[in-house]
Amino acid sequence: MTILFTGASGFLGKIGVPILEKEHNVVSIGRHHDNSINVDLTQKVPVLPIVDVVIHAAGKAHVYPRTQAEKDAFFEVNVTGTRNLLAALEAHTIKAFIYISSVSVYGMEEGNEIAENTPLKGHSPYALSKIQAEELVESWCKKRGVDYIILRLPLIVGSKPLGNLGKMLSAIKRGRYVRIAKGEAKKSMVLASDVIYLISSWLNQSSRISGIYNLTDGVHPSFYQLEEGIKSVLKISYIPSIPKWLGKMLGSLGDSVKWFPVNSGTFRKITVTFTFSDKKARKELGWSPRSVIENLNELM
Repeated sequence: MTILFTGASGFLGKIGVPILEKEHNVVSIGRHHDNSINVDLTQKVPVLPIVDVVIHAAGKAHVYPRTQAEKDAFFEVNVTGTRNLLAALEAHTIKAFIYISSVSVYGMEEGNEIAENTPLKGHSPYALSKIQAEELVESWCKKRGVDYIILRLPLIVGSKPLGNLGKMLSAIKRGRYVRIAKGEAKKSMVLASDVIYLISSWLNQSSRISGIYNLTDGVHPSFYQLEEGIKSVLKISYIPSIPKWLGKMLGSLGDSVKWFPVNSGTFRKITVTFTFSDKKARKELGWSPRSVIENLNELM
């Protein structure tokens, strides 16, 4: 198959494209000059080659918007970019469409085994833009009879991670990371490579099931397990810890001091359990992921 991959130069793309190229012809599209098609999807409807499948992984994330322009950028990239891509595909007949979304659409900060039928109450610019993009993709595919899956992903683990995991890895490497209390809070996460393996498997099925799916490793490790796993991979002997009350106080300090590495939001993410159910993907797609903790070597 010929696959059009948006966001090929992004985190998931850098891991996914080499895997997919073993079986498929991959055409990349994006703003970077190393793409097969160099275009800004937020600015124009591109002219596309004939392709069989589209994997739409391009998107804006991992940025906390402080200005209206920064908030608007989420909608420009995640919504307008998606709309222009779909408009470009009007002239083509494709077999399948995969959209990479996020569990942020649920708009929750804590919970256990949150499933796909949970109401979408995300209110951040990122979450709202992802919700709108999901709606565009699902409506477009249903109208044209195109097979599709929308994958809502939690923390994605792979080489050179972004966001909070990247900051955590860097801090542990430099000896500047501290554990808060016992690190008991659990988080859903998934290996980037497993996401790509699922996509490849789904594409190879003779009869594809369309729908929206959460993907996790099913283990939902605690912060303690993640910290200890990274410590082992990096061959670091010790991670210091501080009591919860001190972590909360430092988080409050970070709310008023911009350069401080921790704020109240970060503190909350570290200390509350937040997990998602992937039972639907296991039942309908044959999703059988590996444990993140047992494969943390993929961070390197």
